[in-house]
Amino acid sequence: MRVLPSFLWLSAAALCSFDYPGREVTPQRPRALVYAWQPQTQQALGARFPAPAGCRRVPVAAGSWGEWLRWLPLKPAGTKARLYNGQLKDRQDVVAAVVDIDVPPQDLQQCADAVIRLRAEYVFSHDPNKLHFHLTTGYDFWFSDFVAGRTFRVANEEVLPATRPAEAPTHAALARYLAPTFGYAGTLSLSRELRTVPLAQVQPGDVLIHGGAPGHAVLVVEVEVAENMVSHQQYVLLAQSYMPAQSIHLLRNVDAPALGAWFAVPGPNEAEFDTPEWTFACQELKRFE
Repeated sequence: MRVLPSFLWLSAAALCSFDYPGREVTPQRPRALVYAWQPQTQQALGARFPAPAGCRRVPVAAGSWGEWLRWLPLKPAGTKARLYNGQLKDRQDVVAAVVDIDVPPQDLQQCADAVIRLRAEYVFSHDPNKLHFHLTTGYDFWFSDFVAGRTFRVANEEVLPATRPAEAPTHAALARYLAPTFGYAGTLSLSRELRTVPLAQVQPGDVLIHGGAPGHAVLVVEVEVAENMVSHQQYVLLAQSYMPAQSIHLLRNVDAPALGAWFAVPGPNEAEFDTPEWTFACQELKRFE
């Protein structure tokens, strides 16, 4: 009998997702997962989008960023993506599903901000004291400082210390923290904050990101990166917001409709990763530490 290295042993929850070769059984959402904005639906990403035929989902550790993304709540099938002002997104053809999370009523939660929002919600659900993001200036903005009454102001493009009333670290406080974060962080700051990883090593929670003006960011959410048992071809599900600020949505593969919402990961001889509203260089995959 071949003994697997210890790092390949799966948790009980992960083992539940496999039955026998060629068949995948989706587990129930772990009760420990917290989505603090209180979504209205219980439809989960992992249940809505089974892996492509002949593939299996990559296991994720209990409590991990990847597991949290796998069970993101989705709005009912057919829900349209809307802008922050309630108008419909122009390109509904690229929308495979809409994440059941609010869009603030300002034009702030755009592409990098959507990644920041989801990461902030995940960290907040585990340990709010670890929640922070760098602004484009390099200023390290901590949620724990914000609720303690320490924030910043901008004068002549310089970030200066400022004070505010202290408050409890509630989810409402998180929303107040994220508003200036969205305003003064973006693809450039987020790309600097993340660590570059090879595309062949893509994992749930990684980010395709081009920092700049313009720039764009797309999050690898299903996190169930799937791997074909024969060819070792990998597939990913991708989520984004865009400009102007809009519903966070899973992307539909408009160039390969048979794949639905799955995207084949480009091979080592390919230079670009095409998504419906942005083309990334294959070297633009990054990861949270």
